[in-house]
Amino acid sequence: MAGEVQDNVWPLPKFHFKVEVEGGIVASFQEVSGLDTEVDIIEYRHGDSPVFSVIKMPGLRKATDVTLKKGMFTGDINFFTWFNENLMNTIARKNVQIMLLNEKGEAQIVWTLTNAFPKQLQGTDLKSASSEVAVETLVLAHEGIVTTAA
Repeated sequence: MAGEVQDNVWPLPKFHFKVEVEGGIVASFQEVSGLDTEVDIIEYRHGDSPVFSVIKMPGLRKATDVTLKKGMFTGDINFFTWFNENLMNTIARKNVQIMLLNEKGEAQIVWTLTNAFPKQLQGTDLKSASSEVAVETLVLAHEGIVTTAA
């Protein structure tokens, strides 16, 4: 019947999300990529082991840089300001939350980038024969990703 509550669970769509930067910056991004994390593998075998193969242990964690893309708006220079705060041995590190939202706009999964700072800020390319919007790209370096379910 139309309008009844379904018992099955649907996966969350990936098009409804928001990004919040510590310090009150909330931005509407078109695309977020690089929410990857991995663990180095340490291989070890002691000399008198009766097993003729190595054991594998988890080592240091690594996280890739996160790339965010958004449209450029008049007077919106928050990320240029943050990027310009990065000087020699002085880095404005902030925690960044990327939230995947449900249909009510409530966070369902949250990725928190720890101690993030802008590594690269790329303005848009300019083309006189194009009818595309101006899109800027922000690349964030960070010290790790913590994923939580809300």
